[in-house]
Amino acid sequence: MSIKPRFIMCICTGQCPGFKSLDLWELVNTVRREMDVEYAIVHPQLCVDDGERFLKDYIKNEGGIYIIGACDPKMQRKMMKEAFQEVGADFEKQVIALDLRNLSTEEAIKRVREAVEALK
Repeated sequence: MSIKPRFIMCICTGQCPGFKSLDLWELVNTVRREMDVEYAIVHPQLCVDDGERFLKDYIKNEGGIYIIGACDPKMQRKMMKEAFQEVGADFEKQVIALDLRNLSTEEAIKRVREAVEALK
């Protein structure tokens, strides 16, 4: 049995103006209730020290797929790749990095849904 993808929403401290149109809880609850994911979680800022510690503890090189909603995918790669490497995981193979900034809640839901469906 394959593991379903896991959705992680990084809300960039909740202060990033790029997320002002996004209803975080509507997004996360829609993803966990309506999409074929293992679960959906929120972290306030994955690109800082405690975010890196969280990722290393969380991923544990289980071979899972992580859909990360946050900022620019290039920035996600730059800021999170090392945490994956340190636990023997592969950011390039295990992460679908979505830029959800400057989207409405409906647009963000659509983007996550497309990512989940593309894995089937």
